[in-house]
Amino acid sequence: MRKGRKQNSIGSNVTENGKVKKQEHESQKRQKLVQIHQALNSDPVDIESLRRAAVSEGGLLTDEIRRKVWPKLLSINVYNLPAKPAKDVRESHKDYNQVLMDVRRSMRRFPTGMRVEQREVLQEQLIDIILDVLRRNPQLHYYQGYHDIVVTFLLVVGERMSIAMVETLSKHHLRDFMDPTMDSTKHILNYLMPILEQVDPELHSFMLRAEVGTIFALSWLITWYGHVLSEFRHVLRLYDFFLASHPLMAIYFAAVIVLHRQEQVLSCDCDMASVHHLLSSIPQNLPYEELIGRAQELFSLYPPALLARRAALQSRHSITLNCFEGFQLATLHQRPDAILRQQLHQRDPALAPPPDVATPSGSSPLLKAAVWGISATLGAAALAVAQTALEWAPEFLLQLF
Repeated sequence: MRKGRKQNSIGSNVTENGKVKKQEHESQKRQKLVQIHQALNSDPVDIESLRRAAVSEGGLLTDEIRRKVWPKLLSINVYNLPAKPAKDVRESHKDYNQVLMDVRRSMRRFPTGMRVEQREVLQEQLIDIILDVLRRNPQLHYYQGYHDIVVTFLLVVGERMSIAMVETLSKHHLRDFMDPTMDSTKHILNYLMPILEQVDPELHSFMLRAEVGTIFALSWLITWYGHVLSEFRHVLRLYDFFLASHPLMAIYFAAVIVLHRQEQVLSCDCDMASVHHLLSSIPQNLPYEELIGRAQELFSLYPPALLARRAALQSRHSITLNCFEGFQLATLHQRPDAILRQQLHQRDPALAPPPDVATPSGSSPLLKAAVWGISATLGAAALAVAQTALEWAPEFLLQLF
């Protein structure tokens, strides 16, 4: 009997501790939500608080919050978004065929169970966004993997907001990847080995002897891990982190992944094929919060300027790095959305409705119009929920317009 009571006591303590931890988590979540709300409504917007929220444990928590915060992190005026791209010019673009092939192969990037017609609409929007950004910015060159970044924004913020965000991102964080050659991208990759050398000389030496290079991390870097991670929630967590951080943070995150797998790497045969095979297959069960914290720590201990001096890296060739400080300063002078909405209404009262309300084409079929409307308004993540409504009440969707 005593033994039974003792076991029951232990079980009760475990249950109680679980409840306490859950309550603490919920309390922290509510506190973060309040802080984000206050930061968004400050005048000017408190960008530093938003960055801290995006980087700290759990990131921005929900897609609804991301739709508010992501534009601020990129200094996007949500009441001055680009018009929807014209479809009659896209096929004349030099990259149309390549973009079309890449997008057609991107089915796994859409929510599991999404209807074919829903995915096809989003794929068309994805093509339009990419070609519209490239058409208006001829200095930018498409690369395979770019669509993996664009689709992430499309699934969260919808088409028009994605155009604005992707264009800004392409001219800043992703700019080096969009040169006509791979030279600037290789330059960014070249920061990886110096980070490893500072943290773990043994691992660094092993990888040098294996002559594995850094190409295994190329797809990680140029897609912000969107191409290599299977769970969308992990991709979103990293996008919160990268949008709030220095453009080189993606390479610091690559370094902490390699460091996290140190034992596996050192147990490999010391040759290029073995080490490359191991590292190019990224684990899906990474401790993301722990690695994000480690990447921040390494960025503070070994900032890019220090690494560049020690490794003789020529940062003057990087447009991304050279323009980042100015971009970061510009984000500090944004007005809250309430003020922007008032300014828009004063200029033209007819433009008062929210900028993300979509008007479907009258010539489209009913279902297609509903899909376009929802994806433009809420982001395609909502489609996973909305598709259930299609089974029993298609008119429900039309109420969202």
